[in-house]
Amino acid sequence: MDAVLDEAGQSPELKARDNNAGTTSEPHTSRSPSNRPSRCEAEAAVRTLIRWAGDDPTREGLLDTPKRVAKAYEEFFAGYNDDPEAILSRTFEEVEGYDDMVVLRDIRLDSHCEHHMVPIAGTVHIAYMPDGKVVGISKLARVIEIFARRLQTQETMTAQIADAIEKVLKPKGVAIVVDAAHQCMTTRGVKKPEVYTLTRQFRGCFKEARYERQFWDLVKG
Repeated sequence: MDAVLDEAGQSPELKARDNNAGTTSEPHTSRSPSNRPSRCEAEAAVRTLIRWAGDDPTREGLLDTPKRVAKAYEEFFAGYNDDPEAILSRTFEEVEGYDDMVVLRDIRLDSHCEHHMVPIAGTVHIAYMPDGKVVGISKLARVIEIFARRLQTQETMTAQIADAIEKVLKPKGVAIVVDAAHQCMTTRGVKKPEVYTLTRQFRGCFKEARYERQFWDLVKG
């Protein structure tokens, strides 16, 4: 049964919670299941935004938009549902003596800026130097996807990816470079298209000039 909504498209439960915001000393934890709004509340919020933008959420072209937006957000932010350390935990030690770096380049990145909730799009280059064990290469791409599918800043995301790989694989070194465009800069605000932001984390052996140089040589092809 559909929830009862007020004229602003908000459920009484959500309205009451909003009215009580700031009256408790308990910290707000956005990832806590107890604080996660229902699908109905999320759709009501989209209707409110449509009204605020100046359109009518009841007109034909917008009737199903709240459902579509909620479904899209489930995909955009699916990373909150996954544990990157669990993804990396299955490793292999039978590597026939392989002791050189493993590099993945040009991994597609799609994320959202936590300041304006608009897209961040670009590529990631990643490498690690195994220390007795390796992980399936698809797992590295999956870890990037998990952190990308959250509200992010590029700097934080770059460090989070490096942290997860270091913690679980305990390699001799990790190298990550993220090269991305932010719509919060290209389509709004200063509106400077074709500007890319580069962030990097070089840890362990990759801080040595020879390994950093080898990494760049492989990435550039």
